Amino acid sequence: MRRILFVVLTFFCTFAAQATDVSVVGLFPGKALLVIDGGNPRTYSVGATIAPGVKLVASNSASVIIDFNGKREELAIGQHVGSAGDAGGGSVTLHADRRGHFIAEGQINGGMVRMLVDTGASLISLPSHDAIRLGIDYRQGQVGYSNTANGMKQVYLVRLDTVKVGSIVLHQVDASVSEGGLPIILLGMSFLNRTEMQRSGDKMTLKKLY
Repeated sequence: MRRILFVVLTFFCTFAAQATDVSVVGLFPGKALLVIDGGNPRTYSVGATIAPGVKLVASNSASVIIDFNGKREELAIGQHVGSAGDAGGGSVTLHADRRGHFIAEGQINGGMVRMLVDTGASLISLPSHDAIRLGIDYRQGQVGYSNTANGMKQVYLVRLDTVKVGSIVLHQVDASVSEGGLPIILLGMSFLNRTEMQRSGDKMTLKKLY
C-alpha cells in the first residue's frame, strides 16, 4: 500500500460544490491527493482535470487552487465539500466538564460513541479499537502520517458513512484511525468545519451548515 506523507492542518477553507464531492487529503509541490465522490484517494498533478468542470490549477505543501466551474478556490488539507443535495438542519448544545472539555455523545456509522471536541484536530480521529467496534475496515484506507506532539505517527485515512451528534447528521465525513496512543475519539474539524460553532461560557452550540 502506498504511503503518503501529509501535514495535518487546523484551519480550512470551504467552497460550494455542484454535483462533485471533493476532499483534500494530501498536499505536495505540484501535486495533490484528492478523494472524489467517495472513491479511493488519488494523486492529481497540476493541470489535471479532476472531474467535469473541475481542474487542479496549483498545489504546494500548504494549499491547492482548484478551478471549479470557472471559479478558483484555495483549499487546505482536511477540507470536505458535500454534494448539492445534502440538505437539512440540526443543532446540539454541549456543556463543558470540570476540566473545560466538551464531550459529545453521538453515533458513527450507527454505533454509539463518545467524542472529545478538538478544534486542533483536522479530522475526526479514532483509536483502532473503536474503529473495529464500529465495523470500519480501516486497514483498507490510505496510509499516512500525522504530525503530533510526539512526532510523526502512522494513521489510516478513511471516510465515515454517517456521523450524528444531537440532531446533526453528516454524511461522508473524513477521518483517521490510529493504532494505539489515542484514549478517546476526537471530534475534529472534518465535522466541525461543516457546522457553525458558538461558545458562551461553559456552553458550545453547533449548528449544521451543510
